[in-house]
Amino acid sequence: MDLVLDFERPIAELRHQIDALRDVHAGGHEVDIQASITHLEGELAELQTRIFSRLTPWQRTQLARHTGRPFTLDYIEGLCTEWTELHGDRGGFDDHAIVCGLARFRGQSVVVIGNQKGRKTRENLVRNFGMARPEGYRKALRVMKLANDFGLPILTFVDTPGAYPGVEAEANGQAEAIARNIMEMARLNVPVVTVIAGEGGSGGALAIAVANRVLMLENGVYSVISPEGCAAILWRDRAEAPRAAEALGITARDCLKLGVIDELIEEPIGGAHRHRAATIQRVGDAIASHLNALKDLSPEQIRADREQRFRKLGRFMEGA
Repeated sequence: MDLVLDFERPIAELRHQIDALRDVHAGGHEVDIQASITHLEGELAELQTRIFSRLTPWQRTQLARHTGRPFTLDYIEGLCTEWTELHGDRGGFDDHAIVCGLARFRGQSVVVIGNQKGRKTRENLVRNFGMARPEGYRKALRVMKLANDFGLPILTFVDTPGAYPGVEAEANGQAEAIARNIMEMARLNVPVVTVIAGEGGSGGALAIAVANRVLMLENGVYSVISPEGCAAILWRDRAEAPRAAEALGITARDCLKLGVIDELIEEPIGGAHRHRAATIQRVGDAIASHLNALKDLSPEQIRADREQRFRKLGRFMEGA
């Protein structure tokens, strides 16, 4: 059964009523209930619009983490052909929390890199819940350099709570791996387009998001720390996460206002987790638009464009 979030329960209950009426109608009963079904479908549409137009930052955080949302491999399957996954960091390790490979996107050869979560417990254990270790970032950098050598645009999909915080990862150079990725991405001669598809957690996200264009799904979140982590530090209580989410400014609209992202991609009413195919199509259209805008820039212009993008981030107010 699909995960239903608390604020989605009225929608789920109304949808259940409609499905029950459809079953009765399909059973060939003499009573004509089509009018009732049509009426309830109208109510459902209004209810979804009302609820999803008033979501709080914490509710959007819950949506960003929903296991029904499209993951990197879903986007690859829906948008790309001739996908060939590349494995390993050439140091003896292959981190399954990050997938990398070659593909064709709408007729154009590209490199695709992204965090990959799992939908079930066993798959999440293999993927480490989308939290990469140093080996994952080194694998991503190896493939980015390959793209740079062959002049291939890079598409990255961010969906991670953050880099894996384990002792072993730290001992193996987690901070260095993230820092190196950030530095090397800034130097790339090829266009990079990043999509914040779900969670964009701190340096673990930024390590594959130093891009010319950063796009973000409407119900994604992008922040320096998780709401739970922020709440634990400020109020010594992780239960204050909704309050922290409000204060952090982590939603797509917040990020667009601050210039942290370049485009907000609206999700179908009901969320990406209920409308995967439509969401994937919208993401593909947005990527194609930005790639097309970057395609005629020289390597020097690509680097300068990326540098200027990050130099002008943020907003500030001077006090009296």
